This record gives sequence, C-alpha cells and structure tokens, in this order.
Amino acid sequence: MATRMRWLGHACLLFECDGKHVLIDPFLSGNPKAAAKATEVSADFILISHGHSDHVGDAVAIAKRTGATVICNFEISQWLEKQGLKKVHGMLHGGGHTFPFGRVKLTLAFHGSALPDGSNGGNPCGFLLTCNDGKRVHDAADTGLFGDMKLIGEEGIDLALLPIGDNYTMGPDDALRAVKLLNPKRVVPIHYGTFPLIEQDAHAWAARVRKETAALPVVFEPGAWIDVSDARGKDSAQPRVSRGRQPLKRRRAK
Repeated sequence: MATRMRWLGHACLLFECDGKHVLIDPFLSGNPKAAAKATEVSADFILISHGHSDHVGDAVAIAKRTGATVICNFEISQWLEKQGLKKVHGMLHGGGHTFPFGRVKLTLAFHGSALPDGSNGGNPCGFLLTCNDGKRVHDAADTGLFGDMKLIGEEGIDLALLPIGDNYTMGPDDALRAVKLLNPKRVVPIHYGTFPLIEQDAHAWAARVRKETAALPVVFEPGAWIDVSDARGKDSAQPRVSRGRQPLKRRRAK
C-alpha cells in the first residue's frame, strides 16, 4: 500500500504505512492547532522523539486505548513502563529496527528531553523511517542545525519534516540550511504557529526553499494528507494534498 502522511498540528504526524497507522509525537490535548482528538486518533505504533510534554503528549492514553507499541529512546521506554504500558520498544541513537510497517532508525537531534514529571528523558532524537514501499522519510523532530544532516541526506530522503518555529528549534534560516544538507525530494515545515512565540510565515520560507534548493516544499493546514508515494517532482505544481478519506478506527492491536 502507498505511504501517506497527515499533519495533525505542531509536530504530531500520522503515517499510513502498509496498512499500519504510525503516530509520531501525539500532542493533541491542549494543542490549539490539533486536527484530531486523542480519544479518536488511530495508532498501531507511536513514536516519541523526546520527553517534553508537547511531544509525549497523549501517548500513554492513546497507547492504552489502542494497544499500540510505543517506540522511543531507552530512558523514555522505562518511564512509559512505569506509567503502565507493556508494549514499549526502547532504542538508542544510530540503532535501527524493522517493524511491520518498515524500519525505524534513531537520528541525532540537538534539544532537551526532560519528561513531564522531571524524570530523565535520555537524549532527544529524530527518526529515519524506511517504509515497506521503499519510501524514506526523515522527521528531524525538535532540533537545531547540525552538520551530520548531510550524512542523513545521503540515505536518500523522499520527504523531510523540519521545524521552523525558532526559539526552541531551528528557525527559518537554519531550516533552509538543513534542506540544503539533507537534499530531500520534498520538505514539509512543522513545529510552528502553535503558539505566538513560534509564529512563522511558512509560505515565505517555502518560497526561499523553492528558489535556493532542489527540494519541493509543501505547506498545508493541520488535518490535510500528503501522499508520500506521489512520484511527481520539482516541476509539478504541488504534490497531492488532500483532506479526504480519514483512517478507520482500528481495533485494539494484539
């Protein structure tokens, strides 16, 4: 099945990969830009990039409701077990593992990771996802710019998700430099506009990406879908973005 992605606002992403729902950084409750409710969103797997409350978000409640497996760094996996979760998969930077939907590799991120209760959340990370259809996605998560993005880009990135909000993460200037290092086919800005402190003009940033790089920027409102498997390239107007079919609620994973 083709891979597609729905941006749910802030840094929350929902992928459909080979029939599985993969939810990343599910900050929905309390998120003024949330395009879905934590009580309704589907998940077979949940990925958490770091321990901050706007990324751990509703992960525990959603995992308990759906039976999803949570994938994260080792320290967060131990904390989640203390919250009553049984299906957790801890990893560390540079390590990868193959799941039913594809392969996940933890990449570097320069940020903090304290958990909501002040516990040690280990080191923050980004995710390199290789879906079963061969499409490769890099979610940089919350991070500053770093030179090893060039190494990540050598993997061949079909879609990159980059924060542009500034203050807590890269701003537009450094995010543009990140595009040049990663050299993805397409790039979507995230982690902006949720709160006044991280307001940005994503369309102005996209215009700069279009002018200065070979990547195709895609800007859309929370709730819309993008077909990651859409093969159209830079000279096309825009990749296929839709507010159409919603994912069906899945039965509790076994």
